[in-house]
Amino acid sequence: MPYTAEPWRIKVVEPIRIPTREERERAILTAGYNVSLLRSDEVYIDLYTDSGTNAMSDRQWAGMMIGDEAYAGSSSFYRLEAAVQRYYGYPHVIPVHQGRGAENILSRCLVRPGSHIPGNMYFTTTRAHQELNGGSFHDVIVSRAHDPSSEHPFKGDVDLDALERLIHKVGADTIPYVSVAATVNMAGGQPISMANLTALRELTAQHRIPVILDAARAVENAWFIQQHEPDWGEHSVAEILWQMCALTDGACMSAKKDSYANIGGWLAVRDPGLAEQARNLVVVYEGLHTYGGMAGRDMEAVARGIEESVQEDNIRARIQQVAYLGERLIQAGVPVVRPIGGHAVCLDAAAIMPAVPRDQFPAQTLAAALYLDSGTRGAERGVVSAGRDPVTGENRHPRLELVRLAIPRRVYTRSHLDVVADSVIRTAQHCQAVTTGLSFTHEPATLRFFQARFAPVPAGSADGVSGPYTALTAAQKG
Repeated sequence: MPYTAEPWRIKVVEPIRIPTREERERAILTAGYNVSLLRSDEVYIDLYTDSGTNAMSDRQWAGMMIGDEAYAGSSSFYRLEAAVQRYYGYPHVIPVHQGRGAENILSRCLVRPGSHIPGNMYFTTTRAHQELNGGSFHDVIVSRAHDPSSEHPFKGDVDLDALERLIHKVGADTIPYVSVAATVNMAGGQPISMANLTALRELTAQHRIPVILDAARAVENAWFIQQHEPDWGEHSVAEILWQMCALTDGACMSAKKDSYANIGGWLAVRDPGLAEQARNLVVVYEGLHTYGGMAGRDMEAVARGIEESVQEDNIRARIQQVAYLGERLIQAGVPVVRPIGGHAVCLDAAAIMPAVPRDQFPAQTLAAALYLDSGTRGAERGVVSAGRDPVTGENRHPRLELVRLAIPRRVYTRSHLDVVADSVIRTAQHCQAVTTGLSFTHEPATLRFFQARFAPVPAGSADGVSGPYTALTAAQKG
């Protein structure tokens, strides 16, 4: 893919520094080998997430100056509402502080003990809210999504046969909605096709089951449809986004992703009864239904970010930057999820560290090793993120064991990505020799990947290596 010049110029810069090797060693030890617990000033290039870490435009910053901070009836809310209605098409818009606020409200409205919620691969907070309200998540994504080497362009598609079998097994009345992510974060930012979404809508309509979209990166999904799906190449990204949403009954949105904002989100639905129920709950958990946990200035930033997100040059530059990093790693032979997704490059930790047992967390180990090498922070998306089975208490073993390098929008230059690529290539080479990983020293009950702590598992090899980081350091110094 050609890498064209970015459709913006730099007006303000934020200084960053490179922590020394000694500083990084102290930092990762203090953080219990969990990059989630690193301080931001201990990180050089931060690819932990693309959520809320984007650079806002001059129009967004200007909009924040006119934010209406009225407690009730903020005019900023009505501008946000109009932007959602125009570009996403949902009539009822309930603001929340961020995407998981929408997940909480939706789950409290629809999920009950014994509910079954199918979806195209889980996301951590989405499933947590479903389970906390008594539901069970069922993965109905196509099998190719679990194969990191598959080049299928729409690995986010729903396996319609698997969904139909689930409906017949548990009964349509136990399924409050089908959860559809576009794109699929845990699969590496893989999109769902318009054809599959259309067929899903037809199937669920037969059983009167709503479809709820995770729209955090739906603009990126629309771009992939435009580029790779027949009959959609002549449509604008904005038109495709509208049509995607038209096939669903509502959406949870983290405006910290596609909308370039640092905070904010919304829940939007078509059913006025559900909207009324959600508005009542948002008052309890978020704030009044005309601010929902956001300041007026944040709603102004989100409204403008929605408009900017569907501009063709903006989304093209976004996808090209992610693809550039991915192609550099592919050319160097680093195992990554293919094809490259919309928001991140995902390293196949199981292939990079084949000798590390899954219950010693290869992705967690690789993320810490990458930080030690260059100060680059990624995010574990494997066994640690998957959590434990609530019945057996055993670690869940997702088929993908990944380190996600999520690229914030409009933040880093190509030079930064070259530093990351060089570090990943170097770290992947060293980690081939690592035979042990990490074990828990502290394990939270919920969403453990955020606050867990670990220690290296001593290796029992005859060469006397005491753990993965000793082995890595020795390889680097050698």
